[in-house]
Amino acid sequence: MKYSNMVAQLPRAINARTEEPISLIHLSEMARYIELWDSMYRNEAPWLTKDVSSCNLPASVASEVSRLVTLELQSEVTGSQRADYLNTQYQKVRKSLRKYVEYGCAKGSLVFKPYVTDKGIAVQYVQADGFFPVAFDDSDNMTDCIFTEQFRENKRVYTRVERHRLSGDILTITNMAFVSSNTTTLGSGIPLNMVPKWSELSEEMKFSGVEKLPIGFFKMPLANTVEAESPLGVSVYSRAVDTIKKADERYSQIDWEYVSKEAAVHIATSMLKYNKNTDKFEYPGGKNRLYRNLEYNIGATDKPLLDVYSPDIRDQSLYNGFNNQLKLVEFNCHLAYGTLSDPNNVDKTAEEIKTSKQRSYTMVSDTQMALQTALEDLVDAMNFWASIYQLTPEGAINVGFVWDDSIIVDAEKERQTDRADVAMGAMSVVEYRAKWYGEPEEVARQKIEGVQVDEGVDE
Repeated sequence: MKYSNMVAQLPRAINARTEEPISLIHLSEMARYIELWDSMYRNEAPWLTKDVSSCNLPASVASEVSRLVTLELQSEVTGSQRADYLNTQYQKVRKSLRKYVEYGCAKGSLVFKPYVTDKGIAVQYVQADGFFPVAFDDSDNMTDCIFTEQFRENKRVYTRVERHRLSGDILTITNMAFVSSNTTTLGSGIPLNMVPKWSELSEEMKFSGVEKLPIGFFKMPLANTVEAESPLGVSVYSRAVDTIKKADERYSQIDWEYVSKEAAVHIATSMLKYNKNTDKFEYPGGKNRLYRNLEYNIGATDKPLLDVYSPDIRDQSLYNGFNNQLKLVEFNCHLAYGTLSDPNNVDKTAEEIKTSKQRSYTMVSDTQMALQTALEDLVDAMNFWASIYQLTPEGAINVGFVWDDSIIVDAEKERQTDRADVAMGAMSVVEYRAKWYGEPEEVARQKIEGVQVDEGVDE
């Protein structure tokens, strides 16, 4: 079901079965944009026609930002036996993180929702068009949220609505089920046990002493220019919708230029041999694509019976226009010039290059911090369920992160600079070795002096 349809129908369905009514009117405007960003990501933007093709920019932008954000990310949970258990589950998330962060970049938000299975703790990745925030606190932390699960079976569509609501320190989780004959309506409410896969779920659970919803909420760290009052995140290309549309148009013009200027020979029908068996004219040597037959009347002013069509292709000017459009997309998506555009086609000073990279670095760094907050909340949520179901003894939990900064720091150039500093005496060899070999200064000094360092190996 479309996100906007669900936004319209969920309040009616829930309010009919609860004494505390809800409203999702605050999602009405955002729903339209979330659907737009999703359609762009799936190469189904509304402006795409048989004459306008996609150059796949939305997916490329989201993928590149996700790659830069998760590049060489190191993160683990440490501190106790409980931490070791959670870390085993957490590493599964880390390994698949890049793909799901890409979805979050494309649609603006992502929820990490852990749940308990027979094999331990699993994590559901809920994209922006799969959850419906009802309320936030003063710090923009979600305090009430609805999740949906839907599947089709025997021409019927089953929908499960799961609501997480925090009131004070009381967490209430409710489940409702609906069945419909189509995907445009929720249909009628049914008991959970009517659906085998949901039969073991409780209609309501309550937990006390809870400080926050047991989820990790990731949203892009961009100001919401779509709806300033909304606490929801916006797509990484939310400010580049129009420029992406124009880029698709420029790309399509280039494609048409090559198609329309394809070399051809206009040949008079009278010069072709007619095949009675196939009821068609036969072209020389089977070059059907090269020849185009035309009706030429005999006369002094007529064209020749053979006319070669081979005009010049305006590829350079069209590519320049397309490349300039790509640079606008890069700027509006906070990417460095050359990420999408031709890096060899831009004359820039060293300061301009640094500024361009700094813009990308700032965007990536802010996104990493937003993701780190979401992952820390995810581990807290996993820890919550581990305590509820007593999966492992209680213990200290510490989540560590190491983020890569190579998009702004050129390690090789920095190393060359440090070598020059050593040569001029501005940096000691001990400092250089400690920095680049990862050794304590005392160990570095002993190795430079040729002293045998005890590495703690038993002889």
